[in-house]
Amino acid sequence: MHSYEVWVAGAKEPGTRWVHQPRVGRLLREPFRVLGLKARLERGEELPYDEGLMAGRVAMSAPEQGLRALAAARAAQPGWSRVPLEDRLELLHGVYRAVVDRRAELVDLLVAEGHPVRLAAWEVASVACAFHPDSVADFTDQLVRPERTSAGRRIRMVRKPDGVVCLSPPRNAPTSNSFYGVLVLAAGNSLVVNAPPTAPLGVAFVYREIVAPLLERLGAPPGALSVLSTHARAAMRQWLDSPDCDDVVFFGGSEQGLKLERECVAAGKKPVLELSGNDGVLVWADAEADLAARALCERYYGSGQICMTPKFAIVHPEVADLLLKELVAGVREIRPGPPEDPDTVLSPVVKRAEFTEYLDEVLAAGGELLCGGEFVDVDDVPAAAGPFIRPAVIRVDGLEAAARLRAFREETFFPLLCVVVPGAPLRIEDAFGFLNANRYGLRNSLWAQDEQVVERFCAEVANGGMLKVNDSHIGCLPVLPYNGGTGATGGIFGEANQPAVRTTHLQSIAVATLVRPRSSVFDHAAGVM
Repeated sequence: MHSYEVWVAGAKEPGTRWVHQPRVGRLLREPFRVLGLKARLERGEELPYDEGLMAGRVAMSAPEQGLRALAAARAAQPGWSRVPLEDRLELLHGVYRAVVDRRAELVDLLVAEGHPVRLAAWEVASVACAFHPDSVADFTDQLVRPERTSAGRRIRMVRKPDGVVCLSPPRNAPTSNSFYGVLVLAAGNSLVVNAPPTAPLGVAFVYREIVAPLLERLGAPPGALSVLSTHARAAMRQWLDSPDCDDVVFFGGSEQGLKLERECVAAGKKPVLELSGNDGVLVWADAEADLAARALCERYYGSGQICMTPKFAIVHPEVADLLLKELVAGVREIRPGPPEDPDTVLSPVVKRAEFTEYLDEVLAAGGELLCGGEFVDVDDVPAAAGPFIRPAVIRVDGLEAAARLRAFREETFFPLLCVVVPGAPLRIEDAFGFLNANRYGLRNSLWAQDEQVVERFCAEVANGGMLKVNDSHIGCLPVLPYNGGTGATGGIFGEANQPAVRTTHLQSIAVATLVRPRSSVFDHAAGVM
């Protein structure tokens, strides 16, 4: 059994109570049995631990432990930042090796938390990309630029750690996103992680089984890392009020995150936000329709409850019929199932009422439901109270009509792909304008073969932290950050999220060599001219 107490400054401590993680696959089949056992265990009853029903437990932390974690992080950070960068990079190399070697364990934990096998494998592969040797080399380049000489001085541009960074991973994908904190540590910051009580096990595993031993081996001060588990709102309040917190990394909804951004600035904290997404895909007239349709089917990973899946598509009228035929055929093959099923990508839908509301609005406006939309159980049997929804595709004609619908304007966190077919002839400026008008900005992608169209897309679409061309929309690659966006996705400071940049600050250094100090700024300027 995985069992993790509170981790404060390199030492485990008892928590206020245990939170037990049920295996979601069994929960879907035997909800009363699984939830009954969970409740009894959390009441403190001494029962045999059934590992077929439960994946492990994590201790909830107390406010006092949170305060001590912050104080320890502040005390430890100067010593940790003095560790040479090349030594701190060993943390990243070590995590990469651990993710590759322990892939099966990580996938099993994610599946226990309800992530379908294929989704879990994609998440672990994405993490591996972030720690790939090529990514680590790029990480180094971000922190230290090559030294140069100017006006008789050695000029350096370096990034220095902000200090203490507090990380709140999202409830829907806490484990994979919690790895962000490892990059924060490698940049020379101390880290306090709050594992969400609804799914704390994977986060605790990552930091207790992988990260903490590596830090110890590197000689990091114990206070460089603490791992807590308490309600996000309470943790945020403590971080905002504490002088021992410098940066807050928050994953969550846009409304809540943008409010937090204002509170962070008022409290003198740097907000690093990973919020909602409403990603668009443009399919041009010469696109390879079969490949574009396959990429659009990525919409349904986790039943669309992932911020970086494509939410809507603009399809050129000349290729619309072919694309939609390929798309609907592919979508109809996607079926629900337990997370252990290697053929499924769907997971239980949380916002079921919102799905119905948005779909009804589209249909009332003249949109067409091409497939899906039925509520079903884990065996794909129609059921009004079923936790799954068959993947749905809707078609709307005209950009103006689509712009009026919330299904295109807002994040849709359920298995609904919205396709707009503009009227002919379609001007490329109008398609780009639709993408740039999106108030969110995580990813946008294009399917086209005309190089001029590709280059214009890359040059003119400013919305988003990432652009993809003729590629998987959700796929991750070494060097490219897999998080980060603009607008309601990343806030006013939003951009492609490179932790080496986001949790550090730029410092310029001039070291004079055989230069006589001058008496005024004008003399300095004259010496340069």
